[in-house]
Amino acid sequence: MPAHDHGQEGFVAETAGIYVRVQVFFLEDQSRPEDRHFLWAYRIRIENRGSTTVQLMRRAWEITDGSGQVQHVHGAGVVGEQPVLDPGDVFEYTSGTPLKTPTGFMRGMYIMVAVDSGESFDVTIPAFSLDSPYQTGRLH
Repeated sequence: MPAHDHGQEGFVAETAGIYVRVQVFFLEDQSRPEDRHFLWAYRIRIENRGSTTVQLMRRAWEITDGSGQVQHVHGAGVVGEQPVLDPGDVFEYTSGTPLKTPTGFMRGMYIMVAVDSGESFDVTIPAFSLDSPYQTGRLH
């Protein structure tokens, strides 16, 4: 399901006191439409608005391109880190994804652990669209 743009704020979701905001940028200078290579960067802000310390252990992404091809990406942490966030802490990082189509979307989740109890829980990463100036008006 496509994401909804929330203007300047980006795409947002909050799960169990963990606030996740995504801002997306099409990288025109690194994309090569003639080679079917389109590249986006996304900046993610994770804010612990809850009352317990948490650690981001794993990530799970679902990336869907404009032709409906789905890619699943799983891994430990984000950008090589497994950040610990005390209440009120913020962790921000930038990553990116290439597609062979000029449009698509991503959604996912972080698997976090409450440090005190050792309980793990899933945090929703809001679905967000990957748009470029090269997309056509023909949607199937």
